[in-house]
Amino acid sequence: MTTPHTTPEHPRIGVVGSRGAFGRWLARFFAERMGLETLGADPADATSATPDELIEHCDVLVFSAPIRATPSIIRSYVAQANGRERGQLWLDLTSIKKPSMEAMLESAAEVVGLHPMTAPPKAPTLKGRVLVVCEARLQHWRSFVERLCEALEGECVGATPEQHDRIMALVQAMVHATHLTQAAVLRDSAEELGGLATLLPFRSASFELDAAILSRILGMNPSIYEDIQFGNPNTVPMLETLAHHAADLARTVAQGDEEARRQFRERFLASPKAAIGEAVLASGNYTFERVGYLLADLAGERSLSVHLPEDKPGSLRALLHLFELFGISIASIHSSRTPAGEVHFRLGFGAEVPAPAIESAARAIDASGAGRVLRLE
Repeated sequence: MTTPHTTPEHPRIGVVGSRGAFGRWLARFFAERMGLETLGADPADATSATPDELIEHCDVLVFSAPIRATPSIIRSYVAQANGRERGQLWLDLTSIKKPSMEAMLESAAEVVGLHPMTAPPKAPTLKGRVLVVCEARLQHWRSFVERLCEALEGECVGATPEQHDRIMALVQAMVHATHLTQAAVLRDSAEELGGLATLLPFRSASFELDAAILSRILGMNPSIYEDIQFGNPNTVPMLETLAHHAADLARTVAQGDEEARRQFRERFLASPKAAIGEAVLASGNYTFERVGYLLADLAGERSLSVHLPEDKPGSLRALLHLFELFGISIASIHSSRTPAGEVHFRLGFGAEVPAPAIESAARAIDASGAGRVLRLE
């Protein structure tokens, strides 16, 4: 029988829920980015490891299961481990922390709750995303948790489970609820005004962003959004407050006189502005402007998407030199990485650039080996 060696330097990792989207991403991350031996267990995968195998052979268990099921799954592992988990580290990835962390604390393992504030990214790390870290019982494994957070490259924010769940009622549940109600309004108005596709040609930047968010919510796994609303006890008071203010806004606008306009300015503009503060508002407005510029760039009809096969200093310069040879000015340039780590660039062009010139540059890129053209629009 192999037993965990409980060393933070090179532990064996067990991922519970390894067939789930984040479970798969994390298993790949541990194996490829940290070079760690990883085992996965999932009831839907008959070829995966059993819970007993994970308890016996792993030093770190990561619970990446649906929110609703996670506490009971953890308790089943506590019962099956029956003390064998002593010296291990248990982590969970749920969007609601208190129930899952209470369940993990029933074990003898060290316990930390993690909440990546994103769906499984296409990038190999969480760079540019927030990772909430809830420490509950951590000593022997502290250096490993620190190394994990560093490798994930996320912006780590510490919180207690209770604080996390209260904040998530606003950061997640309120945002989702707002967009779900917008989607319901759009559904109700579709017969008269047309659906979202009909409305988007009339878009403002704000409407386009809201449409993108509600499309994302409706296009993802519905059980996630259901559990975020129903599984957090802080959600109902938030929804009641949200409904109160929405009803107040409707009554005020329906009143329609100058007194109503004064109340509107005070209740919904001046008072929230003062509460949020000038510095935060200025930062948010700057973010909105940047996103607006990005949306305008991406809406351009003429673009070229290119993969750079060599990710090294000078690769982009070689690519841009080809456009210089053809006398082509680039209006915008944006980069991204695929899950496999490939570097892709999207280059936008103004209407003054002749289409044949862009096509010639695309052929030259492919012929030179400086890049591989993925799409020409």
